[in-house]
Amino acid sequence: MTNTISELAESIRSIPDYPKPGIIFRDITTLLGNPRAFRRAVDELVQPYVGMKIDKIAGTEARGFILGGAVAHQLSAGFVPIRKKGKLPRDTVRIAYSLEYGVDEMEMHRDAVEPGEKVILVDDLIATGGTAVAATQLLRQMGAEVVSACFVIDLPDLGGRKKLEELGVDVRTLVEFAGH
Repeated sequence: MTNTISELAESIRSIPDYPKPGIIFRDITTLLGNPRAFRRAVDELVQPYVGMKIDKIAGTEARGFILGGAVAHQLSAGFVPIRKKGKLPRDTVRIAYSLEYGVDEMEMHRDAVEPGEKVILVDDLIATGGTAVAATQLLRQMGAEVVSACFVIDLPDLGGRKKLEELGVDVRTLVEFAGH
Protein backbone atom coordinates (compact mmCIF):
# COMPACT_ATOMS: atom_id res chain seq x y z
CA MET A 1 0.00 0.00 0.00
CA THR A 2 2.82 2.44 0.84
CA ASN A 3 4.33 1.91 -2.62
CA THR A 4 0.99 2.70 -4.22
CA ILE A 5 0.60 5.89 -2.18
CA SER A 6 4.13 6.96 -2.99
CA GLU A 7 3.61 6.29 -6.71
CA LEU A 8 0.33 8.22 -6.70
CA ALA A 9 1.90 11.17 -4.86
CA GLU A 10 4.77 11.26 -7.36
CA SER A 11 2.31 11.33 -10.28
CA ILE A 12 0.68 14.55 -9.00
CA ARG A 13 2.23 17.79 -10.22
CA SER A 14 2.68 20.59 -7.67
CA ILE A 15 2.47 24.12 -9.06
CA PRO A 16 3.70 26.86 -6.69
CA ASP A 17 1.95 30.22 -6.43
CA TYR A 18 -1.18 29.16 -8.32
CA PRO A 19 -3.87 30.47 -8.37
CA LYS A 20 -2.27 33.05 -6.09
CA PRO A 21 1.03 33.57 -4.24
CA GLY A 22 1.57 31.19 -1.34
CA ILE A 23 -0.72 28.45 -2.70
CA ILE A 24 0.65 25.18 -4.05
CA PHE A 25 -1.83 23.82 -6.60
CA ARG A 26 -2.00 20.02 -6.65
CA ASP A 27 -2.63 19.13 -10.28
CA ILE A 28 -3.99 15.64 -10.99
CA THR A 29 -3.91 16.01 -14.78
CA THR A 30 -0.49 14.33 -14.68
CA LEU A 31 -1.99 11.42 -12.70
CA LEU A 32 -4.87 11.19 -15.20
CA GLY A 33 -2.41 11.14 -18.11
CA ASN A 34 -0.42 8.28 -16.59
CA PRO A 35 -2.37 5.07 -17.34
CA ARG A 36 -0.83 3.12 -14.48
CA ALA A 37 -1.38 5.86 -11.88
CA PHE A 38 -4.91 6.58 -13.09
CA ARG A 39 -5.84 2.90 -12.90
CA ARG A 40 -4.28 2.52 -9.44
CA ALA A 41 -6.09 5.59 -8.12
CA VAL A 42 -9.44 4.33 -9.38
CA ASP A 43 -8.76 0.82 -8.04
CA GLU A 44 -7.86 2.25 -4.60
CA LEU A 45 -10.98 4.43 -4.52
CA VAL A 46 -13.21 1.49 -5.51
CA GLN A 47 -11.65 -1.26 -3.36
CA PRO A 48 -13.50 -0.64 -0.04
CA TYR A 49 -16.90 -0.74 -1.77
CA VAL A 50 -16.55 -3.86 -3.93
CA GLY A 51 -19.45 -6.16 -3.12
CA MET A 52 -21.54 -3.37 -1.54
CA LYS A 53 -24.77 -2.21 -3.12
CA ILE A 54 -23.95 1.34 -4.21
CA ASP A 55 -26.67 2.95 -6.33
CA LYS A 56 -24.95 6.12 -7.53
CA ILE A 57 -21.63 7.88 -7.62
CA ALA A 58 -21.87 11.68 -7.45
CA GLY A 59 -19.01 13.70 -8.88
CA THR A 60 -18.47 17.42 -8.57
CA GLU A 61 -17.42 19.48 -11.56
CA ALA A 62 -15.02 18.89 -13.21
CA ARG A 63 -12.34 16.45 -12.08
CA GLY A 64 -14.93 14.64 -9.98
CA PHE A 65 -16.65 13.76 -13.27
CA ILE A 66 -13.55 11.98 -14.56
CA LEU A 67 -12.81 10.06 -11.38
CA GLY A 68 -16.46 9.52 -10.47
CA GLY A 69 -17.32 8.14 -13.90
CA ALA A 70 -14.51 5.59 -13.63
CA VAL A 71 -15.56 4.62 -10.08
CA ALA A 72 -19.22 4.32 -11.15
CA HIS A 73 -18.20 2.04 -14.02
CA GLN A 74 -16.17 -0.22 -11.71
CA LEU A 75 -19.00 -0.45 -9.16
CA SER A 76 -21.76 -0.84 -11.77
CA ALA A 77 -23.44 2.24 -10.32
CA GLY A 78 -25.11 5.21 -11.95
CA PHE A 79 -23.37 8.57 -12.13
CA VAL A 80 -24.75 11.91 -10.90
CA PRO A 81 -23.03 15.10 -12.09
CA ILE A 82 -23.10 17.94 -9.59
CA ARG A 83 -22.50 21.06 -11.63
CA LYS A 84 -22.12 24.80 -11.36
CA LYS A 85 -25.36 26.76 -11.53
CA GLY A 86 -26.98 26.98 -14.96
CA LYS A 87 -25.24 24.03 -16.64
CA LEU A 88 -27.96 21.37 -16.38
CA PRO A 89 -30.88 21.33 -18.83
CA ARG A 90 -33.80 20.11 -16.71
CA ASP A 91 -35.44 20.77 -13.36
CA THR A 92 -32.71 21.11 -10.74
CA VAL A 93 -32.15 21.52 -7.02
CA ARG A 94 -29.51 24.01 -5.96
CA ILE A 95 -27.40 24.88 -2.95
CA ALA A 96 -25.21 27.91 -2.24
CA TYR A 97 -21.85 27.44 -0.56
CA SER A 98 -18.91 29.56 0.55
CA LEU A 99 -15.60 29.76 -1.23
CA GLU A 100 -12.39 31.47 -0.16
CA TYR A 101 -13.31 34.39 -2.38
CA GLY A 102 -17.11 34.52 -2.12
CA VAL A 103 -20.20 32.39 -2.67
CA ASP A 104 -21.06 29.99 -5.47
CA GLU A 105 -23.92 27.62 -6.25
CA MET A 106 -24.04 24.05 -7.45
CA GLU A 107 -26.94 21.99 -8.65
CA MET A 108 -28.06 18.56 -9.75
CA HIS A 109 -31.11 17.29 -11.55
CA ARG A 110 -34.08 16.92 -9.23
CA ASP A 111 -34.57 13.32 -10.37
CA ALA A 112 -30.87 12.31 -10.17
CA VAL A 113 -31.27 10.33 -6.94
CA GLU A 114 -34.18 8.58 -5.28
CA PRO A 115 -34.80 8.67 -1.53
CA GLY A 116 -32.79 5.96 0.20
CA GLU A 117 -30.28 5.43 -2.59
CA LYS A 118 -26.74 4.80 -1.41
CA VAL A 119 -24.36 7.35 -2.90
CA ILE A 120 -20.59 7.88 -2.81
CA LEU A 121 -19.30 11.40 -3.46
CA VAL A 122 -16.08 11.55 -5.51
CA ASP A 123 -13.72 14.43 -6.28
CA ASP A 124 -10.02 14.93 -6.82
CA LEU A 125 -9.21 16.87 -3.67
CA ILE A 126 -10.58 17.83 -0.25
CA ALA A 127 -9.26 21.16 1.04
CA THR A 128 -11.53 23.44 3.09
CA GLY A 129 -14.48 21.14 2.45
CA GLY A 130 -16.90 23.78 1.17
CA THR A 131 -17.73 22.03 -2.08
CA ALA A 132 -17.91 18.53 -0.55
CA VAL A 133 -20.07 19.66 2.38
CA ALA A 134 -22.47 21.46 0.02
CA ALA A 135 -22.65 18.43 -2.31
CA THR A 136 -23.37 16.17 0.67
CA GLN A 137 -26.13 18.50 1.86
CA LEU A 138 -27.62 18.64 -1.63
CA LEU A 139 -27.66 14.85 -1.94
CA ARG A 140 -29.18 14.45 1.51
CA GLN A 141 -31.79 17.09 0.72
CA MET A 142 -32.99 14.77 -2.05
CA GLY A 143 -33.09 11.79 0.34
CA ALA A 144 -29.86 10.05 -0.66
CA GLU A 145 -27.73 8.24 1.90
CA VAL A 146 -24.18 9.49 1.47
CA VAL A 147 -22.20 6.34 2.25
CA SER A 148 -18.78 7.91 1.81
CA ALA A 149 -16.80 10.72 0.23
CA CYS A 150 -13.63 9.76 -1.66
CA PHE A 151 -10.76 11.94 -2.81
CA VAL A 152 -7.37 11.29 -4.32
CA ILE A 153 -5.82 14.16 -2.31
CA ASP A 154 -6.37 15.44 1.22
CA LEU A 155 -4.96 18.77 2.38
CA PRO A 156 -5.49 18.06 6.10
CA ASP A 157 -4.22 21.45 7.28
CA LEU A 158 -7.31 23.06 5.71
CA GLY A 159 -9.81 20.97 7.72
CA GLY A 160 -12.23 19.79 5.03
CA ARG A 161 -12.09 16.14 6.04
CA LYS A 162 -13.04 17.02 9.60
CA LYS A 163 -16.08 19.01 8.40
CA LEU A 164 -17.37 16.03 6.44
CA GLU A 165 -16.73 13.64 9.30
CA GLU A 166 -18.66 15.97 11.62
CA LEU A 167 -21.62 15.44 9.25
CA GLY A 168 -21.26 11.69 9.77
CA VAL A 169 -19.67 11.04 6.37
CA ASP A 170 -16.97 8.40 6.08
CA VAL A 171 -14.03 10.00 4.24
CA ARG A 172 -11.49 8.09 2.17
CA THR A 173 -8.38 9.75 0.73
CA LEU A 174 -5.32 8.30 -0.97
CA VAL A 175 -2.60 10.95 -0.65
CA GLU A 176 -1.98 13.74 1.85
CA PHE A 177 -0.03 16.92 1.25
CA ALA A 178 0.83 19.30 4.08
CA GLY A 179 -0.02 22.98 3.70
CA HIS A 180 -2.39 24.33 1.09
